[in-house]
Amino acid sequence: MLWSALLPSPSAGTVPPTEAAPQRALATWALQFTPRVALADEAVLMEVAASARLFGGRRALRDRVLHEARELGVARLAWAPNGLAALALARAGIENGFQRPLAALLDTLPMETLSAVQPHRLTLEHIGCRTLGDVRALPRSGLGRRFDQLLLQALDQAYGAAPEAHDWVTLPEQFEERLELMAHVEQAPALLFGARRLLRVLSGWLAARRAGVTAFTLRWAHDAMRARAAGEGGEITIRTAEPTRDIEHLCRLLGEHLARVKLLAPVGDLVLVATEVRPLHDVSASLLPDTVRQGEQLGLVLERLCARLGPQRVLRPVLCEDHRPEWMCRWQPAALPLPRQGARSTELPQPGFLLPEPLRLAVRDHRPLHHGELVMLLGPQRVEGGWWDRVEGAERMRNVVRDYWVALSPQAGVLWVFQTRLDDAPAWYLHGHFA
Repeated sequence: MLWSALLPSPSAGTVPPTEAAPQRALATWALQFTPRVALADEAVLMEVAASARLFGGRRALRDRVLHEARELGVARLAWAPNGLAALALARAGIENGFQRPLAALLDTLPMETLSAVQPHRLTLEHIGCRTLGDVRALPRSGLGRRFDQLLLQALDQAYGAAPEAHDWVTLPEQFEERLELMAHVEQAPALLFGARRLLRVLSGWLAARRAGVTAFTLRWAHDAMRARAAGEGGEITIRTAEPTRDIEHLCRLLGEHLARVKLLAPVGDLVLVATEVRPLHDVSASLLPDTVRQGEQLGLVLERLCARLGPQRVLRPVLCEDHRPEWMCRWQPAALPLPRQGARSTELPQPGFLLPEPLRLAVRDHRPLHHGELVMLLGPQRVEGGWWDRVEGAERMRNVVRDYWVALSPQAGVLWVFQTRLDDAPAWYLHGHFA
């Protein structure tokens, strides 16, 4: 299991919304990474073990979560095998809960890092407890009689001895998020700073829905101490040509429109509403797009690449009816039609990697060596032919007579080797590696 705890403030207590993004908004943003998001006291918990690979692995996911969460007021992030342990580590300022055994990490944490200890903190301090390890070292039977069972249950869950149960956050059908600004804003372009936070939450909501926005509305509320003619507030609606959730693009559009807006009174609150939302299919980052998602055949992609780069710069491999490994494949311009290919079969497995030139091997007691003595696993398979293939500019043919073997090296793994048969002194060569 891989849990992450997001704390919107260095303090363990709940912070006002003017200092950090509301907890519910942070949970909505987190749903783009995993559907298993829960609220726990002042923090947001995520279980991301099943989706870490989707985002490029644990390190890439950690960097992205930390980078984007900072814009939402998150100051501390922690990872641990369970949710309560991640929350305790985040409160203590320890990010990596996998660097040491979990019990050894938790035993050193102050008691206040576990919420279930708070009601009994003074009593536990009077009997000499300062850390979670001190509380855990108390007699279990006496601890259960003197205090409520929630304390024992929380300790067991944090240390991984009991399962956790969470109420998962559900994704709202409509997006409408409010933000109270830290200070009153008198110039419309300055609203972009607070609006960017709301757009970050909107981007996470759209990613969780696999959708993009084509129109959104930013509303602002004027200060209560305003002139009557100023009204209660104003709003602006931004439209895009295509569905998108690119926050940088949306911020640029909003900034351009806010530059032409004149506020009639200072603004203290913002509300962002997703007015029009449409499904958005993810676009592959590969040079050759995913034909399943984009519906474009490989032939059409190659034609476009040939037009952009030139027909001689885009090549495709073509299998040839030749049993000699060096000439089984040739490269031709992708614009040329593919020749008809007959069925070919081989007796031995074919390696995934061929050497540009076969490497001659040393021999000891008539057995080839490559990082140790080779053990023949399969073979031989005789490959013979090429008497018709003349080398251009030379009076010789590419005729080969070889016996191929699948061999095992103690250090290099499974290899593809052959022994020559036309030479006066037959020799052994390494020709390929199996993946």
